[in-house]
This record gives sequence, C-alpha cells and structure tokens, in this order.
Amino acid sequence: MDVSDEVLTGERADLLAALRRHRGFLRQTVAGLDDEQAACRSTVSALCLGGIVKHVAITERMWARFAVGGAEAMSSEPVDWAGQFRMDPTDTLAGLLAEFDRVAAGTDALVATLDLDAAHALPDQPWFERGAAWTVRRVLLHLVAEIAQHAGHADIIRESIDGAKTMG
Repeated sequence: MDVSDEVLTGERADLLAALRRHRGFLRQTVAGLDDEQAACRSTVSALCLGGIVKHVAITERMWARFAVGGAEAMSSEPVDWAGQFRMDPTDTLAGLLAEFDRVAAGTDALVATLDLDAAHALPDQPWFERGAAWTVRRVLLHLVAEIAQHAGHADIIRESIDGAKTMG
C-alpha cells in the first residue's frame, strides 16, 4: 500500500508533510530545466542543480537505511562523495528525479511503519558525537533539515542560471 493511500495522523502526518514540502521546493526549483542547465555550475563550487538532486536522493537513501538497520546498514553501499554533487555524462535530470522520487517513496513508507522511538548508534565518524544514538524521529527531522537546506542552495543556483526564483 502506498503511503498516500493511508491516513496518517499526528506526528507521522507532520513528518511526512514536512518531507514532502521541502522535496517539492527542490522539484519546483529544477522544473523546466534541460540537462545542460541542470549540469551547469554557476558558482565557484562544484554544485549544480542535478548534483543537488542526486545528493539529496543519496543522502535520504543512506539515512533511511540507518533508520532501519543502523550504522552498518547506512554504510552498506559505497558513496562517491565528490561525484554525488555533479551530473555524470550519462545522468539526465529526468533520471535523477525518478531516483529522487523512488527514494522519497521508500522513506515515506518508513514514516508510516517504523517505530519513531527506535534508536541506533551513530557511525563512528568525527562529525558525529562519539557514542551518540539517534532515534528514527531524529533521523527524519535531520532529513527535513537536509532537504530544506539543499532546496535553498538550489534556489540560489537556479536564480544565477536564468533569474528564476522559486522560493522567494
């Protein structure tokens, strides 16, 4: 059953609404672009709009794996840390958005089914507090913040490409 077919209430409905809202901002920001525009680097960084969509999907997929199985599950697939922010020659914006939507649907299903109080120890990485654990709830809140932050980055990049403003 698709999460859209279920009636979620309370906290789960709020989490799902926040995730969908910020994903929608990112989708709105890239709407109407061709692949060349989506791959355009308009700032001194390596960021491009297609790369942001790719990064958000990769990050959401990793955190969803963490929510289900902890740090070991999170690191079960290798990540090209530098490459996730740019479009490869074989990438298309349509393909990146299809993956973005597939990952989002998986996360949405987790919002509806996982115990929000279940917790896993964070990976042993210098950017995480040693010995700390996050609940599924905190992971979802982190995803909302991550997606919102990157939607804002995308809005700035889009404005520098063609003057379009999608969030302001």
